[in-house]
Amino acid sequence: MTARRASCCCGALSAEAEGEPAAISLCHCLECQRRTGAPFGIGAYYDAGQVRLGGASTVYERTVGSRKLAFHFCPRCGSTVYWTAENHPGRVGIAVGAFGDPHFPKPMRSVFERSRHQWIEMPADIAGFSAGRDSTPSRRA
Repeated sequence: MTARRASCCCGALSAEAEGEPAAISLCHCLECQRRTGAPFGIGAYYDAGQVRLGGASTVYERTVGSRKLAFHFCPRCGSTVYWTAENHPGRVGIAVGAFGDPHFPKPMRSVFERSRHQWIEMPADIAGFSAGRDSTPSRRA
């Protein structure tokens, strides 16, 4: 079984995941752009039972519509390592960049493409959605 370790820049906050993620998504929403300082965020989503968390975190909570998200970041270096969403209990999202693995599997979908930077071209084999994953597909994989 594959085991992967994600951590913040200073190594104080970590998430260890056993097995493969249930989903890997690129998110182009403005909130993820602001949170990451990049044109998109990318998360690997695991069942909570697959994940072991380590270290102290500071939590930033955000409410989008009726759903609450809790982002856990290192209080020392500021790196976001993982998050949870109230509408997906039992799931943990882990920042793919925190794994530091250039061989990490590629995303399965791209969401909130309506706010995607126009210079970013998405591969044809990744499903795209104009808003969240339950929205109308903007293109099919």
